[in-house]
Amino acid sequence: MHFIDFSTIIEEAWNAYSPDTPTTDITDISARVSTNHVYKINLSPRKFVIGKLSYFGKFEHFKEDHTIINKLGSILPPPYKKVLARSLTKDNKLFTYRYKNENVDIWVVFYKPVKIKQSLPRRLSREQIVNLGTEVANFHKACLEVTPKLPLSSKTLQSDIDHLLEILETDYGKYEHRGHIEIIKNQCYIFKENVAKLNQDAMVDIPVFVDWNIGNFSLSDEGRIFSRWDYDWFRISFRVLDFYFFSRVVSEIGDRTIFTYNIEIMQHERFLLFLKAYHKVFPLKVCEIKMLKEAYRFFILNYVIKDGRYFFHEIYASRLQSEAFKYYFPSIETGFDENKLIKELNL
Repeated sequence: MHFIDFSTIIEEAWNAYSPDTPTTDITDISARVSTNHVYKINLSPRKFVIGKLSYFGKFEHFKEDHTIINKLGSILPPPYKKVLARSLTKDNKLFTYRYKNENVDIWVVFYKPVKIKQSLPRRLSREQIVNLGTEVANFHKACLEVTPKLPLSSKTLQSDIDHLLEILETDYGKYEHRGHIEIIKNQCYIFKENVAKLNQDAMVDIPVFVDWNIGNFSLSDEGRIFSRWDYDWFRISFRVLDFYFFSRVVSEIGDRTIFTYNIEIMQHERFLLFLKAYHKVFPLKVCEIKMLKEAYRFFILNYVIKDGRYFFHEIYASRLQSEAFKYYFPSIETGFDENKLIKELNL
């Protein structure tokens, strides 16, 4: 990415949205672990909005995702009616700003501020794990209730994997993934073959946010999901895509935002505790438990290999991609036994 003054683009985007509302200050509040940039745009001493700037993936998907999320946020039933951070609209449509020239293609969306209550501790108690499993199940049930009313999504797991295979045939892909192309292709083919064997019609399709680390959501005093923000990995897909990050949140060491992704964490007793609590409220099927392995494989292929260098900062992307070939892919067959989970859930 060529040097660009992102704050200037945010300013331009705001002027396009509301030229008669001047900004008093624009502050970069990015987490500094990804290539996305987040800004606080002050409009007065007591009023502000949040601006997000992104340039990985496709603009059409960026706009589509936020349109679906805005609709979801407006129709979720209580107690989740105000959970999702909503984007600003103009003329009854999601407002996006696109900055494009021969070197870059950058997109901006604005969010209304979202209230934040209780953050989970880095390491959860067993009681908190059971509560979280129960609450995630309730939230998923609420999402399922309104899914038929949402705009259609063009992204699918298959289309993302096919896109990765297409990239591997380009000059860029051959250079970027040199030395690992056959490994990546093999993992893509295994994914497609294994998913095709599962009863996909029996799996629950809902809006999934995938990246449920503890910095992306808060709970009410009663332990209900109170607010959620950060929609980088949003999609309409199988509900079990959400589970890998919850296994990290409830793990023994806790969610420390450590950027390493091992599959064994979904075999741990604490994740089983979460899964059983979820299952009591919103029962899982055998095919969905088997899909957990492929959801993990998809996560590594799509977000670490395909989009890693666009999403993560270079220092993280290089290490994660190296670990994918050394540890992540080999461990998929040796570090996860779906039969253990199936037995524990009495399926």
